[in-house]
Amino acid sequence: MTAEDNTVSHKTAHTETLQFIGGLLLIMALGLNLRPLLASASPLMDNIRASTGLDYGVLAWLTTLPFLCMGAVALASGRLQRLLGESRGIMLSLVAIGAACALRQVSGTGMTLLSTALLGGAGIALIQALVPGLVKRRFGARMPLVMGLYSASLMSGGGLSAWISPQLAVSGGWQLGVGIWWVPALITLVAWWVIFRRDSAPQRDTAAIDGVRPRRLKRAWLLALYFGVINAGYSSVVTWLPQYYHELGWSELAGGRLLAWMTLFQVLAALVMPSLAQRQGTADRRGLLAVALTAQLVGYLGFIFMPQSLALVWNAVGGFGLGACFSLGLILALDHLRDARAAGRLAAFMQGFGFMLNAMSPWISGTLRDMTGSFIPAWALLAAGIVAMLLITLRFKPARYPQVMQEAG
Repeated sequence: MTAEDNTVSHKTAHTETLQFIGGLLLIMALGLNLRPLLASASPLMDNIRASTGLDYGVLAWLTTLPFLCMGAVALASGRLQRLLGESRGIMLSLVAIGAACALRQVSGTGMTLLSTALLGGAGIALIQALVPGLVKRRFGARMPLVMGLYSASLMSGGGLSAWISPQLAVSGGWQLGVGIWWVPALITLVAWWVIFRRDSAPQRDTAAIDGVRPRRLKRAWLLALYFGVINAGYSSVVTWLPQYYHELGWSELAGGRLLAWMTLFQVLAALVMPSLAQRQGTADRRGLLAVALTAQLVGYLGFIFMPQSLALVWNAVGGFGLGACFSLGLILALDHLRDARAAGRLAAFMQGFGFMLNAMSPWISGTLRDMTGSFIPAWALLAAGIVAMLLITLRFKPARYPQVMQEAG
């Protein structure tokens, strides 16, 4: 190889490295924008309730509506991707998230809060549906690592907003606390447009998986149920955890910090568990999933029986379980198929119905709180769901993936 060839090879490697880092940073930036719409309102529920007159059951819709959107948009993501293109779809989603947050900052009515939950939820939903397939296609063998960083960023956005929003509300009111998150959405939008504006062509239809659509596969429905239940705790925790501890005598600032503390361990899990999955050398995720589900179960039992004395411990352990389950759940779906676009479609289907199950969790928890005067029945219901999912985890044997992906429901 000549010196000129070495120079060209070095430049190519350098360019590929920069493209990898740039793409990775943008994926992480996307993740940071996907939870402030939900988490920023959580520690400010008392202020919002006093200002709007909404009860717990209605306030739960601030989380329920975005998750319903996540489900509905994920199911339609194939058509939307063909219509808009991958990059254009992501940019429009960022516009929707930014507009929803900005509207909350200028208008604090109950109707505004609920309508922006729909608008922002649609934007969040489309990004979440597009990212798994995008990551598998662009990052190949590094998919578990990149999905872990994406999940960690997603969790970080929720934690940062839960921590910062109450502090902003002290000086600028609760509307500033829930509305300021249009700023990072705008920054990410500009960065995405600069880097990927030429990569916006719609892509061909890949709805069929080896001749069978996801909705016709028994395994696709099982994955949707599994993903929905193992992540149902996140939507309830993000909505009600600060309020639960507020009722135990904690301040709003302390409740927000506690949710941020939990998020630290969600981020840790989202980084560690996918890295372990990549190093396994096998697609068998059952051991890691069992660890994550057990951690969630320990957290819920702690909330029920010893919420005050070891609050930091239960929130750390439960948060680790929640963070691990989200990222491992996505990796589990992507493991089932080799083709990147087909795997992305399967992951979108799983998220579609899974997020619809997630959507009901905060509403059920809020309704149980209204009926019983306590959040403990909600934690007990979530714990029971985790026990059931521990049993279902045994069914995810990689050797059977080719067979189960042919079994129609």
